[in-house]
Amino acid sequence: MLFKKNLLAAATAAILALPAFSQTKKAAPTAKGTGQVIFFDDFSGNKLDRSKWTPIVTGFHTNGELQAYVDSTNVISFARGAAAEGAHNGALVLSPKYSAGFKTFDGQTFDFISGRITTIDKFDFTYGTAEARIKLVAADGLWPAWWMLGYPNWPTGGETDIMEFIGEADWVSAAVHGPGYSGETPFVNRMYLHKNNDATQWHTYAVDWTPESLVFKYDGVTMFRVTKTMAEHYGKWVFTDKQYLLLNFAVGGIYPYKINGLKKPYYGLSEKALGLIKTNKAKMLVDWVRVTKR
Repeated sequence: MLFKKNLLAAATAAILALPAFSQTKKAAPTAKGTGQVIFFDDFSGNKLDRSKWTPIVTGFHTNGELQAYVDSTNVISFARGAAAEGAHNGALVLSPKYSAGFKTFDGQTFDFISGRITTIDKFDFTYGTAEARIKLVAADGLWPAWWMLGYPNWPTGGETDIMEFIGEADWVSAAVHGPGYSGETPFVNRMYLHKNNDATQWHTYAVDWTPESLVFKYDGVTMFRVTKTMAEHYGKWVFTDKQYLLLNFAVGGIYPYKINGLKKPYYGLSEKALGLIKTNKAKMLVDWVRVTKR
């Protein structure tokens, strides 16, 4: 998730990134991983496990995004049975809502509300594999993400974007950001997906994190790698300390805009996306999240 950075450069880098291709549909991975599981949530309960996750509430605009994040079951909910669309034990559902004139606690006005959850101050780790099984809905300007941040602030703590999606069904992206390498560098890449197995189907999105590298894997296939040596051409390698997990669903903003160029009906947001939001069809389903040590 782009976070307090040079967003124009980041978006430009995303456009120029070399793709990795995925052509075959694989059997759905189970929630059982290899190695020592140090964090796991399959969202099988009836409500958000607040011993693991904290909903973020915002009263400010970030990255030109159109939503305010709220702590509400209206935007952070759970699906069971057929509504879970193939999730093993139910699914977390992050779903933006149209709420014209919504006022934040500090008096700002938004037309959209959405959900963002994080494990900050509850779970963090250094080195291992962070993975999630996710299903998306496609429309230009929808901007869900699965990512990690370090302490104490950005960019000195580092940012690991495991999966970002701006609504085009045939690709998803990953990126790495730190001091001196925030979008101006080639540390961002797309993976193009086969039309019969695009981002609207279930996929696992993972990063393998070691002292020397971050290796991004989609459905077990390596799509992108950033090493310490590569990063040190631009700045300090900061991926040596703990990071925490985040899942969120943004609406519109600078990254979608730099790809789709849309200013109407909203900045970076298409009519199709607006329609999906208004009819409660825009959503990110998360089957499970797992972190393992080897």
